Amino acid sequence: MLRKAITWLACSSFILVSCVTPQTSTNVGPGFSSTVKDKSQKAAELAAAQYQGPKLDIIVPVFDPGLPVDENDYEEEGIWPELRRAEANRFAVKLKEALERTGAFGAVRVTPDTTATGDLYVVGRIDESNGEEVAISLQVSDISGELWYEERYDHEVSEQFHIDIRNKGLDPYQPVFDEAAEELVEELEDFDFAELEQLQSLAEIRFAANFSEEAFAEYLEVDGDEITLISLPSDADPMLQRIRAVRIRDQLFVDGLQTHYEEFNVAMEESYALWQEQSLQEVKAQREAEYEAMGKAILGVLAFGLAIAAAAAGANTGSAGTSAAANTGAIIAGVGGAALIADSFRTSKEAEFHRDSLEEMGQSINIELGPQVVEFDETTEEITGDAAEQFAQWRAFLKRMYDLERTPAKKL
Repeated sequence: MLRKAITWLACSSFILVSCVTPQTSTNVGPGFSSTVKDKSQKAAELAAAQYQGPKLDIIVPVFDPGLPVDENDYEEEGIWPELRRAEANRFAVKLKEALERTGAFGAVRVTPDTTATGDLYVVGRIDESNGEEVAISLQVSDISGELWYEERYDHEVSEQFHIDIRNKGLDPYQPVFDEAAEELVEELEDFDFAELEQLQSLAEIRFAANFSEEAFAEYLEVDGDEITLISLPSDADPMLQRIRAVRIRDQLFVDGLQTHYEEFNVAMEESYALWQEQSLQEVKAQREAEYEAMGKAILGVLAFGLAIAAAAAGANTGSAGTSAAANTGAIIAGVGGAALIADSFRTSKEAEFHRDSLEEMGQSINIELGPQVVEFDETTEEITGDAAEQFAQWRAFLKRMYDLERTPAKKL
């Protein structure tokens, strides 16, 4: 960008010098605008206090880290993949905590993906996170497949945030999660209680259909991506009672995952808070370095332009003394312009150094999940892999246990 700007300015200078009466118009520096949403948590709590309806269970899958498809774009966009993947877990936990504080919902669970069963799904993506600016996009839908809304939340962190001692221990990104929670509480008011209660029933039957489709499909009507509950089995139905027992175990397993996500979030807390503060300073320093480089380049090109103009003016006077003086001035201006341009490239290297510093910090954060032994009806099994793999293995284990239990023993 800097080199293109220098080339453009150089061409402009030569064009200006060729005119009898040069006129210049400059507009240095990019325009910048951002939407800062800074609604307080008290507003969310007030909205929740006004809501007295059914408390839906929410699934918050680990965020999409928002990584470019082409890995070559990581550096250009200032993205460090390991840090973003760690943030994807952290952001899901932060949103879960914000939703829980409203008191308007039932269980709020972070999960590896959307395969877990809940009444509502809040699927997030990280659009920006550099210590100074944070932006997330959320898609909220229910168990029927109906999309409630999509929204983007932005916040710009003030440099004063880290200076104010009253903010010690607080997350500078918190406003985006608080606002997202508040909006979801407000969205509940658009539904009557019967609709929300039906979502809870639908969630139970859809969970049941995952284990015995032939037994529970009759209660569901499928239309494309949307599923409607058309009837309910009797509460005394033995298969439904068995499914409810299985679902409790499934929820307990997902509740156990919460400990993993929360411990990971706590483990990265100190390092991440330091990264946020230092990254804010690095981004600011990088921007100032780029502006400084741009300014020096502009001055250098203008100095070259003045040198050319002085030489041209001296040549047009016809006086040997005047021409010599003009040429001397042109040489001095030209040398000064060259020095400024060279200095601008050195300053660009300084900006690159700041980017490298951020990359080094980002690579220091990772996530791990160890193997664990699961149990159901006195049958145990070890599951391994990351959270998504373990959850898939757990569901497969539950399905085997359900099928085994409902298969009658054969007498020999």
